[in-house]
Amino acid sequence: MKFLDQAKVYIRSGDGGAGSVSFRREKYIEFGGPDGGDGGRGGDVWAEAVERLNTLIDYRYQQHFKAKTGVHGMGRNKTGAKGADVTLKVPVGTQIYEEDNETLICDLTEEGQRFLLAKGGNGGFGNAHFKSSTNQAPRRANPGLEGQERTIWLRLKLIADAGLVGLPNAGKSTLLASVTAAKPKIADYPFTTLHPNLGVVRIDAREFVLADIPGLIEGAHEGVGIGDRFLGHVERTNVILHLVSAMEEDPAKAYKTVRGELEAYGHGLAEKPEIVALSQIDTADAKSLSDKTKKLKKAAGREPLLFSSVSRDGLDEVLRAVMAHIEEKRETEIEAEPDPRWQD
Repeated sequence: MKFLDQAKVYIRSGDGGAGSVSFRREKYIEFGGPDGGDGGRGGDVWAEAVERLNTLIDYRYQQHFKAKTGVHGMGRNKTGAKGADVTLKVPVGTQIYEEDNETLICDLTEEGQRFLLAKGGNGGFGNAHFKSSTNQAPRRANPGLEGQERTIWLRLKLIADAGLVGLPNAGKSTLLASVTAAKPKIADYPFTTLHPNLGVVRIDAREFVLADIPGLIEGAHEGVGIGDRFLGHVERTNVILHLVSAMEEDPAKAYKTVRGELEAYGHGLAEKPEIVALSQIDTADAKSLSDKTKKLKKAAGREPLLFSSVSRDGLDEVLRAVMAHIEEKRETEIEAEPDPRWQD
């Protein structure tokens, strides 16, 4: 299944049904009069976050969604039925924007969360509604109100606890494959990863979700390489695991390149907690590894963790460091939640 994290769709809620003009005329019934019913309300357009979806690929093949028109009113004071609703089912983590792709409408971060995107038009009044002491036989009814129409953008931002960043071939996909059940593509050429991948990591009987995105290169914020649009998938993470390969001639430059792209992207990524790790240490000798560790420490301003996804040396220490940041964040969120006993 292909990965799609952005889609533009057109939606329109249903028109209201028209009211009815009708008069009651029955044999042996002394009093007749108007009995036209009201029209039914038009269908609504909803967005709903559902499980087992991790892409917006369905919206590549269908971009127009229209709810049904309300049923017209009928005689004998029969109100028309409401038009059928339309529900856009999207993955958890989907944000919906106005047509300008900047104004946020809603952010669906929990399974089952729903949001009304377009309300159906009200049904028109039948002639029974207009009966009065001075107008015993009204011969008019209202048409239903028109539904709402708008063009919206769906933008998926995967929900993960930790995100992997680094240059192409920094060992991100190899790490994900070695610690989760995910099966990302792995090869010895740049940009093997073309779309984000998710995996569940288990360490010390605890779990967290890890996201791997395509590698960044210098100028990614200007569209160089794959660009930086996939960085949106690590916006929601609690911590960033920044990998620098031990195969790099200049690990300090590699680190600064990626940091520069994170700062250029904005959205608070550069301020997120960061764990720096030197990966693929099984490819370097002891002296080279020592020199590169010192350079990376100077550039990052902290001691980098060393590990290899292949030999698994130092791998558990890296995962425990990530887990520590995640648990700290979770505890902070729990403390910030209001006590339900004090709520009305």
